[in-house]
Amino acid sequence: MTGPNRTLERYALLSVAAAIVTIALKLLAWWLTGSVGLFSDALESVVNLAGALLALWMLRLSALPPDEAHPFGRSKAEYFSSGAEGGLIIVAALSIIWAAFPRLVAPQPIDVPLVGIALSAAASAVNLGAALVLLRAGREYHSIALEADAHHLLTDVWTSAGVIVAVGLVAFTGWLRLDPIIALVVAGNILWTGAKLMRRSVTGLLDPAIPEAERADITRIFKEYSRRYGVSFHALRTRHAGARRFISFHLLVPDAWTVEHAHRLAEEIESRIRSLVPNASTFSHIEPVSHPSSYDDISLDR
Repeated sequence: MTGPNRTLERYALLSVAAAIVTIALKLLAWWLTGSVGLFSDALESVVNLAGALLALWMLRLSALPPDEAHPFGRSKAEYFSSGAEGGLIIVAALSIIWAAFPRLVAPQPIDVPLVGIALSAAASAVNLGAALVLLRAGREYHSIALEADAHHLLTDVWTSAGVIVAVGLVAFTGWLRLDPIIALVVAGNILWTGAKLMRRSVTGLLDPAIPEAERADITRIFKEYSRRYGVSFHALRTRHAGARRFISFHLLVPDAWTVEHAHRLAEEIESRIRSLVPNASTFSHIEPVSHPSSYDDISLDR
């Protein structure tokens, strides 16, 4: 594995390391305090670790080169990572709800709350730093697996903040039921995050078009070459799978052009598109501008 792929793997390993550190800190905080809120926070960090390991595996799988069985590569593997992480988040939320309800009926005191708050705050700082790094890398390298991991970590940061406030308020007010109430609120937030991740993953598996801004860049290129050479274009089709983009279009050229002339222009246009759209694979089809059959396949349903 070389280049960007190795870089993505290093970011995934950073997520794994951050998850291990935060699990240790949060479990220690729960063990010392007995707070169900801190227990719920620790459970989410366990899910973070599972998600980070899965993301690492899927990034390695998606980096494998195309072969005869997978001529377009395996870049969609990243969607399985984010979808599975969404499912794990939902399982964690249900576990939190299961643990919180008995404490809601029979509240329990929280021991050494200041120590628990300090440990949870330290874990949150680790998560925040890792999340910001992963989010920047995910956007730079167009990796949905890293972005999903980053958003999960950011959710964990906000979750921890809520738990810290709850433990502090319980220590200050003595209202013990506030601890499981905050845990249930945390569970609801986690459920929402998991559902969004799963929805995004399913959408990605359905071959959506590339982002509108990237399609606008392609349209600008088409207009430029139409003015310069009197050619025209139609049947633009795009899709993205993980970090990869796939773009196809038809180039209609004057009847008198040679195959070599049309091919050279098509290669130039494809090169321009690849320079503007990251990780793009381009496919062009050359047709004579005046032939009726050139317009039989304009619609999406060919």
